[in-house]
Amino acid sequence: MTDVILHVYDVTNSGSDKTNNTILQINKIFKDGIGIGGIFHSAVQVHGEDEWSFGYCEQGSGVFSCPASKNPMYTYREYIILGKTSFPKFKVNQILRELSREWSGDSYDLLSKNCNHFCDELSERLGVPKPPGWINRFAHAGDAAVEIAENTAYRFRQAKTEIASASKVAYHFLVNIGSNSMKTVDQESTTGGNINRGGIPKFQSSWFKNLISAGDKPPPAASIDNSTRLGLEKQEETAMLHQQDQMYERLI
Repeated sequence: MTDVILHVYDVTNSGSDKTNNTILQINKIFKDGIGIGGIFHSAVQVHGEDEWSFGYCEQGSGVFSCPASKNPMYTYREYIILGKTSFPKFKVNQILRELSREWSGDSYDLLSKNCNHFCDELSERLGVPKPPGWINRFAHAGDAAVEIAENTAYRFRQAKTEIASASKVAYHFLVNIGSNSMKTVDQESTTGGNINRGGIPKFQSSWFKNLISAGDKPPPAASIDNSTRLGLEKQEETAMLHQQDQMYERLI
C-alpha cells in the first residue's frame, strides 16, 4: 500500500506581482478565513518523488510531472494525504499513460477541464477519495454560472417562440372574423348593422382606438355629411389595419 498525496499551490503565475498578491489575499480570505475555496493548482504524488498534473500546451499531452512540491510556476501551500492505493508502480504508470493520451494539452479549459479535474480523475482511478471540494470550488461555481446562463437563454428563446405563436393565432383570429363578416356586409351596412364597410367589426375600432393618435381621429359625426363620414370610416379602417400589421410584425 502506498500513500496518494495531493500537493496544493496558490496560483501565482500571472506575471504581475499585484495580481499575484491579490490572489494570495483571495485565497487567504476564502480558504483560510471562511473555508469555502480559492484559486489553486493541484498535483498528485504516488510511487516516487514526482507529482503529476495537467496544463495547457498547443500540441501533445497536457499531463506533466515535476519534483513533488517544487513546481516553480506557483506558490506551494500544503499537502493532503488522500488515502492509500494498492496498485503497484507498473499499474500506476499504466494509468498515467492512459491519461496522457486522453488529456491533450489543447483540451485544457479553466472551468471544465483544469489541473484539479485531472487530479479528481487520477485519484478516482487509483481507488482513493477525490480531493476536497474547496480545491476546485471557483471552477465549480463558474460551471454553475455557465449552466444557469445557458438555461436562461434557452428559456428566453422558448418564451419568445411561444409569444410569436400566440400572436400569430390572435392575428389570424381577427382576420377570420373580418372575412366571415364580409358575407353579411351588404345587408347590414344598409340597415345600420354593427359592421363597417370592408367587413371589419366595429369592436375593432374601440380595441385599437388607443393605438391611433388623436390627430388621426375624424371630427364629430354631427358636423359632417354622409359621404364624408363614409370616407373617414374607410381611412380609420385602413389606419387600424396598418397598425395591426405593425404590431404583428413586432411580435414575430
